[in-house]
Amino acid sequence: MDRHIRWAALRPDGRQPFCRRAATRTLGRVTTASDSPSHTPGAIPRGQGGDALTVAAREMFAERGYHGTSIRDIAKRAGLSLSALYYWHSSKQELFAGLIEDSVNDYFRTCDAALHDCGDDPRERLAAIVRATVDYRVRRRVESTIAAREVRNLEPEHAQRLAELRDAAARLFQDTIDEGVARGVFRCEHPEDARRAIQAACNAISQWYDPEGDVAPADLADRYVTIALRIVGVSG
Repeated sequence: MDRHIRWAALRPDGRQPFCRRAATRTLGRVTTASDSPSHTPGAIPRGQGGDALTVAAREMFAERGYHGTSIRDIAKRAGLSLSALYYWHSSKQELFAGLIEDSVNDYFRTCDAALHDCGDDPRERLAAIVRATVDYRVRRRVESTIAAREVRNLEPEHAQRLAELRDAAARLFQDTIDEGVARGVFRCEHPEDARRAIQAACNAISQWYDPEGDVAPADLADRYVTIALRIVGVSG
């Protein structure tokens, strides 16, 4: 199994992901703002262009949902005119799809970084993937909630792209678990069920995690690594 995630492989048809093909308009303008931790709602300084739109769209979709948010709402929250918004994005759907897919692509970048220095030990690799997933769900709580709640509003082409990325995420877990079982490192009778249980547990973090609570992200990651290894039959 390749030790690193290959971006070209994220699309089975061999094409680049949506945000990589979007040149100056879609996700290429979205990425900078959404690379930062989840934004706290508040006044957005004028003059930040695409970054301000990304932050505004994230807040509005989280507060009102896709259908409850108009393109005018987003422009107003960003402190921009409609004409300025349309310079960056051709439609609300494009902005929405870009916001979600940029977030998902950030997940793959996080996993790639976590796996970069890993060896071939499936235990080490699974732990790295789990830590990356916990980190992503903590940092991207808002986007994770939007994606879970509003994904049904993606148009077919965008929904297909997101489905491909989600399949790639599942394969990342499944390939690691399958390799561990094949090598006798993991002892679980139902590898696919194990993968689903681990992913579901990690993905649910965005629904309940409180950054002001008493569990630090690193400690949370340690706990989930222990849970994941137990699920696949590793003890101690």
